[in-house]
Amino acid sequence: MNRRSGFLAIVGRPNVGKSTLLNKLVGEKISIVSRKAQTTRHRVTGILTRNDAQFVFVDTPGFQKRFTNALNRAMNQSVRQALAEVDVILFVIEAGKFDERDDIVCSLLPEETPVILVVNKTDRIKDKASLFPFLEKVAKKRDFAAIVPISAEKNRQTDELLKVARTYLPHDGLLFAEDELTDKSERFLAAEYIREKLFRLTGDELPYATAVEIEKFEEEGSLRRIFAAIVVDKENHKAMIIGKGGEALKRIATEARQDMERLFAGKVYLEIWVRVRSGWADNERLVKDLGYE
Repeated sequence: MNRRSGFLAIVGRPNVGKSTLLNKLVGEKISIVSRKAQTTRHRVTGILTRNDAQFVFVDTPGFQKRFTNALNRAMNQSVRQALAEVDVILFVIEAGKFDERDDIVCSLLPEETPVILVVNKTDRIKDKASLFPFLEKVAKKRDFAAIVPISAEKNRQTDELLKVARTYLPHDGLLFAEDELTDKSERFLAAEYIREKLFRLTGDELPYATAVEIEKFEEEGSLRRIFAAIVVDKENHKAMIIGKGGEALKRIATEARQDMERLFAGKVYLEIWVRVRSGWADNERLVKDLGYE
């Protein structure tokens, strides 16, 4: 059997499970996840290589028009660029829910690229019979190459999704080495792991305008020494992240370090501090300096 390969963008509005899907398909936590909308801010590439195919998935930020600051403009541009560069699009929606935010993403999808509608979170639908009229309604939105209901969290129907997606992969041979899982650097992944713990452990009161900057990344054999700054907008945000007696920041660092050690398969020394940069999320230069192109 010929080995097919290609780039597949995973797109959708915020919180439909795009990053969870990427991680389940690749088998490693490449893209960070949390219950907060727009946890993903970068295009993150995850690579799955099988005997018959190589899938290069591009996880994108959730496209939205609610906020218009420099950070969100950069994220939306990242989505548009991904759509223009891939071979296949996985348009992820939530089962039983399709609103104007989904319509906006649907309107961005290029006509010339095969689009597979991925209906996620089917495990949360109690009345399974209600799924069929929902699928019929959504199917009229455009000419989809296929419609595949799945549960990324439960890993249901993901193999069927891969089977369908393979038929649209255009390239012969491999695009990346067989053992590669992502094209992102360890430095990038370290920053993302810290940001995930930041989102997960500080609760809903954490302001959206937070970022992570790796200031130094050193390797000594199997040991990695990582020095990182959490960037916030205001002084009271800094106090919120540090917590009483530094306990909140300590927990963020501990859990991020443990995740890094699992992924990097080696010991990690991690040091984190918090820095205030007022108005950074609406400053084009600072947004770019923090890696949001």
